[in-house]
Amino acid sequence: MKKRYLITPGPSPVPENVRFALAQEIIHHRTGEFRAYTAQASENLKKICKTENDVLILAASGTGAMEAAVANVLGRGEKAITIEGGKFGERWTELVKAYGGVPVVLGVEWGEAPDPKDVERLLEENPDIRAVYATLCETSTATVQDIEAIGKVVRKTGALLVVDGISSVGAMDMRTDEWGVDILVVGSQKALMMPPGLAFAAVSEKAWKVMEAAERTVYYFDLVKAKKSAAKNDTPYTSAVSMVRALCEATAMIVDEGIDNVLARHSLLGEAIRAAMVALDLRLLSKAPANAVTAVVMPEQIDADQLRKVMTEKYGVSVAGGQAQLKGRIIRIAHMGYMDKFDMITAVAALEMALVEMGQKVVLGKGVAAAQEVLMRG
Repeated sequence: MKKRYLITPGPSPVPENVRFALAQEIIHHRTGEFRAYTAQASENLKKICKTENDVLILAASGTGAMEAAVANVLGRGEKAITIEGGKFGERWTELVKAYGGVPVVLGVEWGEAPDPKDVERLLEENPDIRAVYATLCETSTATVQDIEAIGKVVRKTGALLVVDGISSVGAMDMRTDEWGVDILVVGSQKALMMPPGLAFAAVSEKAWKVMEAAERTVYYFDLVKAKKSAAKNDTPYTSAVSMVRALCEATAMIVDEGIDNVLARHSLLGEAIRAAMVALDLRLLSKAPANAVTAVVMPEQIDADQLRKVMTEKYGVSVAGGQAQLKGRIIRIAHMGYMDKFDMITAVAALEMALVEMGQKVVLGKGVAAAQEVLMRG
């Protein structure tokens, strides 16, 4: 028998009570019973996102919410700044192009965070910018963007600030209202401890005014229509009934623990993984590391994907690999959602053993000990 450990940045582990909620008998979505679930889930999401704005629930993956945040905002030929520092920043650019917008790309070296002054410069050079598309945690590089600072720049203009919080909300601080985020998009399968299948959008009054006046070419992801339904704790089209019921369970766990306590836990787990990697003489990719996931550069002689295969097949521990030019060069160890101290110790121990198997000189237990020293403080 081999026990499996899912230490990837989405899908992430799902608690037992959330899985049980998914298994309950189905109910009809146009009923008061279901609307009560929707209302409770929305209130919990507001607390997690630190917002008083509407939080819409969409039956889609996180990318669906990203698409909605472009389709409802940008008209054909309108400009938007897209911050590209990895695969998911590139996705913003791809979506802007798909809807006929004109991306003004702020390119950032993978593993580095954008300078808010560069955002300010582009806004000054392009006063007709409709929106700025940023990413709190660029999952492909495990890098944090300073959304608070970017928000201070954007709020001086008429542009909207749209943030991909898919891999970070629930693991890292996101003060949606305080930081001036006009549209925050989130996915269910990361720190919110849910299976893939739901996406969320927290929308400001400023954004609603822009969207209601825009010439939008959108049907299923029409956020204005979704807002009207949400006012009645409903959705425009068929609701993901079982997922919403499970969402109530998952978000209640976060609210009961206290969002700031949850964030502190993620900070501790992230610090432990980073300390373990340093102890093993492995280089962190990111110069602004996230508390949701850590990207680790493998030694030149180690194929990162082969290492992951050893970790999964021999030790039952699944971590993520690199994308694009980082494929085969890095692994990504998640510490988000339903993970605890011993998940981190297990991940580090499996990594040490796999490295030894692949010929890397490693002192077994050195990384584990470094992680333990951090974890004992929390």
